[in-house]
Amino acid sequence: MSSAEHKQKIWNFIKDIKVGMLVTRDDDDLRARPMHLVQKDYDDTIWFFTKFSAEKAFEIKDEHNVCIAFCNHNDGVHVSLSGTARLSQDPVLITRFWNPFVAAWFDGEDDPEVALLEIRIYKGEHWEAEKNKVFQLYEIAKAGMSGGEPDIGKSEKFG
Repeated sequence: MSSAEHKQKIWNFIKDIKVGMLVTRDDDDLRARPMHLVQKDYDDTIWFFTKFSAEKAFEIKDEHNVCIAFCNHNDGVHVSLSGTARLSQDPVLITRFWNPFVAAWFDGEDDPEVALLEIRIYKGEHWEAEKNKVFQLYEIAKAGMSGGEPDIGKSEKFG
């Protein structure tokens, strides 16, 4: 998918945001809900805990392609990741990612409702805005007067 350097760049963007909006398809409708990262590193796969009987679990059975969006307004970082999702109840993985935050939602690691949502990322894009708001406003005003587009940051596609 991407180089080790680029994977680290993506991880550096999202690891402190922690919560991404997972978008799935429910018939003809798109649905988004917040999901909390549980991993300590990134290698083209994102992991979230979910209940085995959750609606999102049924939604990915028919439509495996999902999108996860992360946003850090303070740092001007936005990340959109597209991937293929599947459910796992692998006890080794559950133990690996288990933590006190997750434990609050389940009756222990052996709860039959415990499942991991594994998302293998195949493409995405990230944006980094200039942190200086005055600069951003200047660029927007300049573009408005010149008919051009404001240059307030950079973006990069991958995959």
